[in-house]
Amino acid sequence: MKRHAVRAVRAGVYQLLGAALLTPAAVALGLPILVELTPQRVLAWWAACLLAAVLLAVTPLFRRLEVTALSELLDVDVPRRADPVYLMALTSLHLYGGATLSAGLVALSPELVRAAGLRRGAPGDSAEVLLAAVAILAAMVVAGFGQRWAARRLLRTEPSRVVDQLGRRQALAMELHDAVGHALSVVLVQAMAAQSALQRPDPAAAVQSLEHVTATARHAQQDLDVLLGVLDDGVSAQTPTLEALGMLTSGLDVHTSVGDVHKVPAAPSRAAFAIAREALTNALRHGRSPVTLDLAVGTDLVLTVDNATVGTPGGPGRGLTGMRMRARLAGGTCTWQEVDGTWRVQARLPL
Repeated sequence: MKRHAVRAVRAGVYQLLGAALLTPAAVALGLPILVELTPQRVLAWWAACLLAAVLLAVTPLFRRLEVTALSELLDVDVPRRADPVYLMALTSLHLYGGATLSAGLVALSPELVRAAGLRRGAPGDSAEVLLAAVAILAAMVVAGFGQRWAARRLLRTEPSRVVDQLGRRQALAMELHDAVGHALSVVLVQAMAAQSALQRPDPAAAVQSLEHVTATARHAQQDLDVLLGVLDDGVSAQTPTLEALGMLTSGLDVHTSVGDVHKVPAAPSRAAFAIAREALTNALRHGRSPVTLDLAVGTDLVLTVDNATVGTPGGPGRGLTGMRMRARLAGGTCTWQEVDGTWRVQARLPL
């Protein structure tokens, strides 16, 4: 109950703030228009105030004030890079709506004073004036809640928020592609190794391969649970860092040479891990041994993955495109080429 009362007060204060911001312009417009108080002049003044509200909403200062008011008084989550047109519409509505309702309250203020002191007018007249004042105050609160609803609905389709949502979906799709694709490639390689060991027969080697299959499937299931949780919560997916590189190459016929990764910042570390994961997945899926992974840490972080090719490499698919995109987002580059039967992927990321 107390929470609802606080929200109602904030909604009313929000409308009063809009009135206060438009009042100087309304007074300046009223001086030449309301020299004679007629319905036509009042309507003209009302229309002029609407134009003034729109012009004030164009200015960055009023839009910044609107962002603060929406956030602090109405608990509306406004994107940091919100589109100015959306903010201009919300600011205009705020200024004009608050000023219109407050004008009605101001028009009743002399009668309110007399009604409170019961110095003039019958009790019935006092009750009517008080009822009208309460109705206006209630309308201000309702208008505040209405603007909160309108702001949330409008900002839900705001371009920067839509772009952020698409970016999160794309990041999640890349994580699913990389994590699950790598796991399936490892499972396939180890299953083939187990099958070969059973045909020799070599039970110990088969058991070792099957243990790698089990561990990889378990890790893939955990990754899938995490990514599904990310999808439910609407937050950004986080790739592991280079410190998890050992887990990535565990059980694989990959010769690694890794420098000191402990001092690599989180952002390039995650990007490098994702590129290494996809490069190894492609090597297992489309290439053959030997596979080498070299990670040099200096002024830049240089990741190189080599593997022998099988046949003629095709054009860039989703995996190669994803690696290049990750490198660009980290401010670096990712290239690939086939030379004398060796396929090389090399990423260079600034530190």
